[in-house]
Amino acid sequence: MSQNTSRFNRREFLGGLTATSLVGATLPAFALENAESKKPIDVDLSIPSDVSDDEMKAVYEEIKTPFKYGVVIPCEDGDAIDSPNIFRVNGVWHMVYLRFLDKTGYVARLARSNDLVHWEKLGTVVPFRGEGWDAWQCSPSAALVDHIWGGSAAIQQYDGKYWFTYIGGAGKGYEPDPLKIGLAYTDDPSSAKEWTRLPDPIMKPEDPDARDFEKKTLYKTSVIWDRAKTLGYPFVCFYNGKSAASVERIGIAVSNDLKEWFRYGDRPVIDNGKGISGDPQIVRIGDLWVMFYFGFGWKPNAFDTFAVSRDLKSWRKWEGPHLVEPSEPYDKTYAHKPWVVKHDGVVYHFYCAVGDQGRCIALATSKEI
Repeated sequence: MSQNTSRFNRREFLGGLTATSLVGATLPAFALENAESKKPIDVDLSIPSDVSDDEMKAVYEEIKTPFKYGVVIPCEDGDAIDSPNIFRVNGVWHMVYLRFLDKTGYVARLARSNDLVHWEKLGTVVPFRGEGWDAWQCSPSAALVDHIWGGSAAIQQYDGKYWFTYIGGAGKGYEPDPLKIGLAYTDDPSSAKEWTRLPDPIMKPEDPDARDFEKKTLYKTSVIWDRAKTLGYPFVCFYNGKSAASVERIGIAVSNDLKEWFRYGDRPVIDNGKGISGDPQIVRIGDLWVMFYFGFGWKPNAFDTFAVSRDLKSWRKWEGPHLVEPSEPYDKTYAHKPWVVKHDGVVYHFYCAVGDQGRCIALATSKEI
């Protein structure tokens, strides 16, 4: 998300609010070269996807969520909340999300549930630091969640820790540029004790290998553990960045250790020409990769949609009905920012709803519940 009014009218958007070291891995030669030059890894991302019409339709039928359950986490004392990420710990569902606290900035919050519908708020896991590059902003994303569709949805350990990326910033207010991507960890992702943050950001808009579409600010990430190393690396990050023209697109970065990242390719993989394509989430359905993301400014309203890939590089965008869009009083302004899981035969689509209840987290499902 951005501060620029070309992205959203901020008062309307908030419902009236104002404002490195490598671990256990040896980099291949081409990565070592990039570590020195810090140029994007030279991969052609312009090749069209070969995903067929029938495959796109089959994915849509599998993931569609036409039944809106309603708000599952309301605003907190008038503060807006946003950006749900869902994962399991020892069979119990958990959610990290952000709270825009006291009209000052983002803090990271944790909740849990036994049924994906009723949620208990546990507390803050990243409060304001008050100093440094991330003094007043922390919007969390769960990393290394099992991305297999209908799978465990468990958050996986790497190097003995559970990891979370986050959008960080030094300015007060609603997402003041520039925002950067940080990394934090905990030994217990089910506890509301404070996470440990690495001292420096892992990706910045001013990095030497930052591409033109991401040189103003960086936003939401989806970090998967691809043990097959489809792109030559075990860790793959999809994220949206904002250009100097305030257009947001989705690109790729890769890593061997979660700490040192290399941009992949010289262009974004999702580009709708204007407005926002953002907040990706990656899942694996059969032999296809599916990216949930939201759109704004290139079609009416703010809505959730998806794209499909066979190789993580070439993506085909869905052009059919949106997965969620404004239709109810509580999401009449915006219905967007997806996190989607399948459990016991039901698809649960969590999203940020903005309407007559302010800015909150709502749920749509594939079956009435």
